[in-house]
Amino acid sequence: MSDRLARRIPEPTVVRLPIYQRILDEISRTGTGTVSSAELAELAGVNAAKVRKDLSHLGTYGTPGTGYDVGYLLSQIERELGLDLDWPVIIVGIGNLGRALARSPGFSSHGFRISALLDTDPDKIGDQIGGLVVRRSDDMEEIVAREPAAIGVIATPPAFAQGVAERLAACGVGSILNFAPVVLSVPRHVLVRHVDLSMELQVLSFYQSHPELGGVPRVVAHLGS
Repeated sequence: MSDRLARRIPEPTVVRLPIYQRILDEISRTGTGTVSSAELAELAGVNAAKVRKDLSHLGTYGTPGTGYDVGYLLSQIERELGLDLDWPVIIVGIGNLGRALARSPGFSSHGFRISALLDTDPDKIGDQIGGLVVRRSDDMEEIVAREPAAIGVIATPPAFAQGVAERLAACGVGSILNFAPVVLSVPRHVLVRHVDLSMELQVLSFYQSHPELGGVPRVVAHLGS
């Protein structure tokens, strides 16, 4: 069994790994070779003990007095996140958000490859975005049968999200990133992550309304427990 399959990493740590990955990527661009747990913690908005514990789940402990090798740690985290693999992504709902996602270099990087764009609006079908032609949502099953999608992105109005999720799951799509402000019901084997911008704003408003808490945590939406 490979390390990728054998190691069980707590979910809060998994949620923080992309934060570390982004920070390390920025550090590596400056030519810096090493980083301490304290420096990484400061940039991530957590404490150094939590950084060390998180990275220990990867089998990485750093060197006392030196810290972590930036390039090696970055490659370790990217491998653990599966960013060294190919992940075909299908986006359903090509409104303003769907178009922005399809054009986003950040969304399509690190192995995430947009493989299909789907919509029900006849005025959008046939449009070309980022080298892909918008197809009819009715063609989903045919498209996924030809090239299985690893991740489905739902950027539809709320009323259509559940139906889209059910079709994606029936096609064999194992993971769904849902931008529609609605809770989805899917089979247990399908992983769903919800990105609700209004909920994130509500979290921010909570901390703004309670100044006695000392202000908004730098990465409150990502820290977990």
